[in-house]
Amino acid sequence: MHIRDIFAQDRTTLSFEFFPPKNEADSNVLFENITQLEELQPSFVSVTYGAGGSTRQLTHDLVARINQTTKLAAVPHLTCVCHQSGEVEEILANYAKIGVSNILALGGDPPRGLTNYRREDDSFQHAGDLVRFIRRFNESHRHSDPRGFGIGVAGFPEGHPGTPNRLLEIERLKAKVDEGADYIVTQLFFDNRDFYDFRERCELAGIRVPIIAGIMPVSTASGLKRMAELALGARFPAPLLRIVQRCNDDAEAVKRVGIHWATEQCRDLLDHDVAGIHFYTLNKSDATRQIYQSLGLRDSLAVRRR
Repeated sequence: MHIRDIFAQDRTTLSFEFFPPKNEADSNVLFENITQLEELQPSFVSVTYGAGGSTRQLTHDLVARINQTTKLAAVPHLTCVCHQSGEVEEILANYAKIGVSNILALGGDPPRGLTNYRREDDSFQHAGDLVRFIRRFNESHRHSDPRGFGIGVAGFPEGHPGTPNRLLEIERLKAKVDEGADYIVTQLFFDNRDFYDFRERCELAGIRVPIIAGIMPVSTASGLKRMAELALGARFPAPLLRIVQRCNDDAEAVKRVGIHWATEQCRDLLDHDVAGIHFYTLNKSDATRQIYQSLGLRDSLAVRRR
């Protein structure tokens, strides 16, 4: 289903993110979790794309399997780094063949340890360039939907790590939307005030597309450090850190704290008319299912459907 139709149907979209497993055992575990999450009837799911295209085939294979074996709408990520226009055109053509309706267009990062890499040699210097290319692909190639691919882009409530100038950051986000992006999904955050401020600044800049909030529950104390690496510049509120510290080395207590914090974030976002919530699942289902249960989302689609 095209993302525009999804937003027309759902007052509030609820979506999940997965990453491609590297072996058969991990793949089987992932699909057990996908089966459980499918029962929650998400608006769509997304599949990540490794740095520099390192999971190009794995991403395609996971998207294809989701499309073939579930009723979920899979949205593959696609990045600029280490790609030439011919490669991206081939990727888009392959997705069009298997009925993919939407793409999440991102800047991306180069693989760690890549030697002699020159960013200026890539065909797309910014995500806006990739959005423009996908839009032109839509205009010149055959697709099952006459509108072509729906296009999503990333937003950063706490600031883009590569753009300290917050005014320039919003200008670049506006440029991505002007190039043809249909929606924005944000990087993870832990203080909703950052999201509301970001949403208001988008509105002031004339950005009118839906903005989906990215949520990732804390699962372990060590996971906080990994999150900091994953989302450079991520701000962890002192109250959250204080509660995690009080848990000492009790892993189950930290997990409960993380789920409770994320649940309260989601409750508050729903109360403030968020366009959607995107759960970074880390290929697990337990935390997301508990949040759904606490918020009554599983048994009541009224909060979502128009």
